[in-house]
Amino acid sequence: MSLVGKVAVVTGAAQGIGRGIALRLARDGADLALVDINQDRLADVRAEILALDRRVITLAADISVREQVFSMIDRAVDQLGGIDIMVNNAGVAQVRPLLDVSVEDMDRIFQINVNGTLWGIQAAAQAFRKLGHKGKVINACSIAGHEGYAFLGVYSATKFAVRGLTQAAAKELAPFGITVNAYCPGVVGTDMWVDIDRRMAEATGAEIGATYRKYVSGITLGRAETPDDVAAFVAWLASADSDYMTGQSVLIDGGMVFR
Repeated sequence: MSLVGKVAVVTGAAQGIGRGIALRLARDGADLALVDINQDRLADVRAEILALDRRVITLAADISVREQVFSMIDRAVDQLGGIDIMVNNAGVAQVRPLLDVSVEDMDRIFQINVNGTLWGIQAAAQAFRKLGHKGKVINACSIAGHEGYAFLGVYSATKFAVRGLTQAAAKELAPFGITVNAYCPGVVGTDMWVDIDRRMAEATGAEIGATYRKYVSGITLGRAETPDDVAAFVAWLASADSDYMTGQSVLIDGGMVFR
């Protein structure tokens, strides 16, 4: 799958799944705009992509702030000459019993996971239309967007919302040649899952590592997911091979949730 000549924007690109996606898209030939609030780690990813002989820029943006997202897309277009692929990858998890969730908890996670995804859809679609060509929007969902999980209830709600936005945006943007899809990972061996496991231990009294092992033991393919597993699917969504798919939030979880 060649992405030569394409420009992709990846949010949350400094680590984990976002880093994996950015590197895979670069290996497939795309030029990259890397977005994150963690500029130190982002510089390391930039160096890795430069070593692949691709053009790459780094941008700081808080995706929960609409103006920053639109500005980030404008800068990507100005510096790289366009945009063809938008990967709304950035997000946060939250482990908390539903009865303990505060207004502040709700505001923070929804502003990042839901609002941030919507602002990315809006900004990318505006850019595609100004440039006069079709485009691809790819959103980060989760198995928690297909099934609610105890102690991850509000996180699950945000990912169900991402599925809804993905479906609605696909219907509204199809006349402009813009497809909108989402990827739904399961248990990925990243820093986010280290934090989830630790917070699950605090909430349930389980030993550190027990929650992670429990979920991994339920994976049909018998191992935890890697960022490269997710990135391979995102690369397909970014390619012309997926041109006839839109509005889908696809499980890529090794066989945890079956729909």
